[in-house]
Amino acid sequence: MDSILERIDNNYKEIKKFRPFEDKNLLKQIRDFYRVEVTWSSNAIEGSSYTLSETKVLLEDGLTAGGKPLSHALAAKSHAEAWNYMFSLLQERFLSENSLLAMHRLLQGLENDAVSGSYRKEQVFITGSKHMPPHFKDIPVAVQNLVRNQEKLFVACHPVVAVAKFHKELAFIHPFSDGNGRIARLAMNCLLIQRGFLPVSIPPTLRHDYVESLERAHVNDADLIALVARAELETQKDFLRMLRQCGAEPHEAPAQAGTQAEADGPGW
Repeated sequence: MDSILERIDNNYKEIKKFRPFEDKNLLKQIRDFYRVEVTWSSNAIEGSSYTLSETKVLLEDGLTAGGKPLSHALAAKSHAEAWNYMFSLLQERFLSENSLLAMHRLLQGLENDAVSGSYRKEQVFITGSKHMPPHFKDIPVAVQNLVRNQEKLFVACHPVVAVAKFHKELAFIHPFSDGNGRIARLAMNCLLIQRGFLPVSIPPTLRHDYVESLERAHVNDADLIALVARAELETQKDFLRMLRQCGAEPHEAPAQAGTQAEADGPGW
């Protein structure tokens, strides 16, 4: 893990040389690219049949894919709305309980208005897991404790490790009747971008590894942290390659060390 985190920090330092992005068209392309990529991958993990290209056409042109369930199109559009809301939080340092609830309200959309933006009201069992989420009456306190302890978490851990742990804890609380995985990944990406890192996309090809590592994280979260770290590293490599292909030029000012992201904030 130390070598992966070191490479992440080195890439962060390299990416910082290009910030801030003065080309507004390039900045829009970057945001749109990740909105489509993360929306597609997060929904695909949950069983959506939409492909990456179909998700792009839906979000950019408003055209649904023929023969695909309407619910999959609505889920993609709602996720994109939650993603857009996430960007309004980037000047903050942490996530609040209200922000998580607002994100869930957008993620669920009007078709799930009865449960959107509110905690579950029943006990649930997670298929394939040996562990039961907390009782629904304990959810508000559990979420409040999680958001309250964010600063301690980021002081104790590398930012990428911290966001993986936050994702794990929110998923374990399982606060909502639906959308818990997508909310946990949105929250993780929001915390990453707030600190100048890039959003992670977990492709559906890694769904089994992701689900298994999350289950093992009840005992040891090393595999989950490694999976998130590798995803961040891959995003960084792709991002640097995209910048060079676009002809972007680094600024002359030297970049700070990778962990300086804690002080620098988002670079969008």
